[in-house]
Amino acid sequence: MRNPRSRRVVAASTLLVLASAGVAACGGGDSEADGDTIVVSTFPFNVEPFTEAVIDPFTEATGIEVEIETGSNADRLSQLRLDQGDSGVDVMLISDTYAAIAQEDDLFQEVTAEDVPNLDQIAPFAVEDGFTGPAYSYQLNGIMYDTDALSEEEAADWDLFADTANSGRLVLPDIAVTAGQLTVSGVGEAYGSGPYDVDTAFSTLAEWSPNILQFYSSSTEMTNLLTQGEIVAGAALNGFATDLIASGEPVAWTPPAEGRYMATNRAMVPTGAPNVEGAYQFIDYLLSLEAQQASAELVGDLPVNLDVEMPEELTAVVGDIADDPEAAGYTTLDPAEITPNRDEWVERFAREVVGG
Repeated sequence: MRNPRSRRVVAASTLLVLASAGVAACGGGDSEADGDTIVVSTFPFNVEPFTEAVIDPFTEATGIEVEIETGSNADRLSQLRLDQGDSGVDVMLISDTYAAIAQEDDLFQEVTAEDVPNLDQIAPFAVEDGFTGPAYSYQLNGIMYDTDALSEEEAADWDLFADTANSGRLVLPDIAVTAGQLTVSGVGEAYGSGPYDVDTAFSTLAEWSPNILQFYSSSTEMTNLLTQGEIVAGAALNGFATDLIASGEPVAWTPPAEGRYMATNRAMVPTGAPNVEGAYQFIDYLLSLEAQQASAELVGDLPVNLDVEMPEELTAVVGDIADDPEAAGYTTLDPAEITPNRDEWVERFAREVVGG
């Protein structure tokens, strides 16, 4: 059987492999490469600041070189499935929805506080039982809006999307994107019996549909429409607003008055990881105060280590919510509820909401 580390071909044509700039620590001349190297699979954006904030300092501290593979959640999950968890990846940084799907196929192994001591130093929602690996960052769902057109109170009320005065000047996310499921669950809580009351959520969204210019599938679509003045508001993750607010655009982001949900990005160890001990060391460093602080400052990630001193660029968007998102009313969704129903809900959303 060939060495899985030699298999660097992946499903996405845009997937690429980058070597970190760190220098490996000196070791025995006959040491195996796997002992001195790990492969980290991550998102295709913010690779350079992530390398500066986390990868290079980790290599300097441990002597472990890091190779980075990048690709979309879907492409990397597909490759992991094809390889049955044995793709040569040691740590996969992936959104919670896709992590849950992979867990259903037993593609990730359990990470415990015995393996990663810093699990005891992070927020409770980051180590919830529904996942075998911890969250290292999170994203809050809310409303991004034009401050020249709406007040914060108006934007925070889901009834905004029912108001015909704003018809054609509003957007909502498609359920297939991260903000989409969070929005559906928020509407289900605000108007129905809870976050998994998709019947009420879909019927409510269908009623709003004539007012909705677009159910977007990428953040760029929404931010372009907002900065061009074509819309006044839309449901969106907080991270989409950071650069716009920092640049002085008349834009703000606010949590909804009801139905506050957040998504997490998780650090998972595939079942066939060649260097499990190196993976544990990397995740432990990723969750450390040092790495979480640098990642918040350089990458713009909301930290799960709540002792981080929040950068001004992030507090300008979310205020003091990041001090304790759970205290501010934000919760995560249960993968046991979402994963088995995801395909059906995506199909129903397309039929009942978008096509209704």
